[in-house]
Amino acid sequence: MELGNISKPTYGPGPEAPGSSTPGLVTMAHGFLRVVQPNPLPVELFNFGQSQSEFKQEDIHELLLYELGFLVCAAIGILFIILVPLVGCCFCCCR
Repeated sequence: MELGNISKPTYGPGPEAPGSSTPGLVTMAHGFLRVVQPNPLPVELFNFGQSQSEFKQEDIHELLLYELGFLVCAAIGILFIILVPLVGCCFCCCR
């Protein structure tokens, strides 16, 4: 196995996404993720080298704003989990 020059490595281009047999589905999933989470993670809020006992109020607000798309999707999912069986039960019982 050839290791090459370990002290001075050469780097090639980054990994490429594998080809997919369903490019429409991949495009739709990436589009949904871009709609749900358009903002990058605010990494400056996390101090991994220091011990941080509590977040400031504006830090919590910024993190909730970052997670807003996921929170809305979770709320809609919980709403469907509750409403779909309830409506199905009403259709079955009131028929």
